[in-house]
Amino acid sequence: MGLVLLLLTGPLAVLAFGDIDLQTPWYGASRKSTGQAPDPALVRDAVVQVYAARTVRWRGAFGIHPWIAVKRSGAAGYTIYQVTGWRAYRGGDALARSDGQAPDTQWFGAYPRLLVEHRGAGVDAMIDHIEAAAARYPWAGTYRLWPGPNSNTFVAYVARQVPELGLDLPPTAIGKDYLGPTTFIAPAPSGSGWQVSLWGLAGVTVAREEGLEFNLLGMSFGVDINDGKLRLPGVGRWP
Repeated sequence: MGLVLLLLTGPLAVLAFGDIDLQTPWYGASRKSTGQAPDPALVRDAVVQVYAARTVRWRGAFGIHPWIAVKRSGAAGYTIYQVTGWRAYRGGDALARSDGQAPDTQWFGAYPRLLVEHRGAGVDAMIDHIEAAAARYPWAGTYRLWPGPNSNTFVAYVARQVPELGLDLPPTAIGKDYLGPTTFIAPAPSGSGWQVSLWGLAGVTVAREEGLEFNLLGMSFGVDINDGKLRLPGVGRWP
């Protein structure tokens, strides 16, 4: 219990001192483009980007919402893949594909951070792999905020299926360690190591990109040896 309380200090500190908006209703929050994505009218190369932003209201102190954006060579716009709970709650698939939208918009007021980007040669083939992995996602019709499957579970699943993506999801990606009801060992999302996880509630990851990371009740903590940073619940990578 003492360790759980200690881990909760990160999210509580983000609530107290971070930039979490607790006032603006989600339907009134900004969805403006942040200008981080290459303009498809100017950049004809293939592009893959993964973004993540703090989730809405108090939940943003704990976790993030990620999405994958792809643009094939010569394409006039992006295709975005993401999982959202409200679609599943209304009886539809949680997994959504959107065409022609800006990939770098704010997530209901939260500024998105670019986690990884690939451009140019070989990226069209990577997009083939991403789209095939998205089509195989086993929980497309299911959403559970905690411990998963959720939006982080989806992006982590695709990343494991496409190791050339090289995606290191931050410790705030709650749900990334959910492997399903009967799978307990899998590659790390970055593809640079391995993880053991019990239903996303407890586990450990050892990988070149993620470093040494422990998971307890969905809260991840450890040390990113590759970047010389701590991995903390709520806070993310620090300093």
